[in-house]
Amino acid sequence: MRLKKLLCLAALAASMASHAGSFEDFFRAVRADNASGVASLINRGFDPNTRNETGQTGLLLALREPSPRVIDVLLSSKKTDIDARNANDESPLMLAALRGQEDVVRKLIARDAAVNKPGWTPLHYAATNGQIAIMKLLLENYAFIDAPSPNETTPLMMAAMYGSTQGVELLLAEGADPLLKNQQGMTAADFAQRGQRPDAVALLNAAIRARKPSGGAW
Repeated sequence: MRLKKLLCLAALAASMASHAGSFEDFFRAVRADNASGVASLINRGFDPNTRNETGQTGLLLALREPSPRVIDVLLSSKKTDIDARNANDESPLMLAALRGQEDVVRKLIARDAAVNKPGWTPLHYAATNGQIAIMKLLLENYAFIDAPSPNETTPLMMAAMYGSTQGVELLLAEGADPLLKNQQGMTAADFAQRGQRPDAVALLNAAIRARKPSGGAW
């Protein structure tokens, strides 16, 4: 009985040591863009959704590096949770949208990544950096154009202050509402004014005037 217990403890210790080694090997391979190493570990049973010391999954870390070959391996694995978020509630799709990684955005959408997650959305992030092709792609996949952030900031507001004139034009053309206000009572035009974006201010004011009924009354 004692021998059996010792053997069980030895097996458990060996398993823990093996997992610890796999943990280090996995995140080392992710950082090095070692696709074959990551694929081998997943095939041997390592959970690709394991988080490192800072709470990052392999996919989130691969997007940050970036490690494009590892991203492909992780996206091709059915074991990968493609919507796992970081501590800031950012999803892989949001990070790819922000960084302009259009190919990754397409692959994530093909895996049914959440285009309309609650709170800040991929469209907010694409609009912030003026990623026009990705903004179009998200809208084609039914992104809510006036999605409210936790403080009710819309993608149009982010485009107006941080993005590009083309991004503001695109959102307005697709039906974004320039009259909406966030919790601070600011419209997209206010955001553009604060960001010292006269081009965006002019576009937004024109869009607001176009909404007025004939005769100038609201």
